[in-house]
Amino acid sequence: MRIVLQKVNRAAVSIDDEVVGKIKQGYLLLVGIAPDDTEEKLDYLVHKITNLRIFEDENGKMNKGLRDVNGAILSVSQFTLYADTKHGNRPGFSQAARPEIAEPLYNLFNQKLAATGIPVETGHFGAMMKIDLENDGPTTIIYER
Repeated sequence: MRIVLQKVNRAAVSIDDEVVGKIKQGYLLLVGIAPDDTEEKLDYLVHKITNLRIFEDENGKMNKGLRDVNGAILSVSQFTLYADTKHGNRPGFSQAARPEIAEPLYNLFNQKLAATGIPVETGHFGAMMKIDLENDGPTTIIYER
C-alpha cells in the first residue's frame, strides 16, 4: 500500500460537481493498493495513521493526534500512486492492484479506520474525482508498506 497523508483544515471530494465526501480538520488520505497487499498491512497502517501525532499542542509542538482535535479522515482511492514513469512519457500502472483486488481492500481499510471511532468520509472507488482541500501547514506524510 501507498498512502499520501495530508493534514488539512478542510477537504472535499466531488464527482460530476457533486460533493460525495467532506471533512473539516483532519487527514486527506490518497490510497493506492498493490497486488500483494494484505489485511495485515491494512491493520498496520490503520494503527499508524490513527495514532499519528502531527497536530500542534499549546507549545507549538506536533504532539496531538486526530482524536485530540476531533478530526476526521477523507479517504480517496488513488491507483496512480503506483505509476511507473521509468520508460517513455506515459505512465504505466501495472504495479497497481486490479480493481477486483483493490476495491475490497480499499473498502476494508476504510471500515477499519471507521472502527477506531474516527469519522471517515470517502470518494467512490474508480470514479473520476476532484479534490478540494486547504492544507494545514506543509504536513504531508507518505506511508508505504
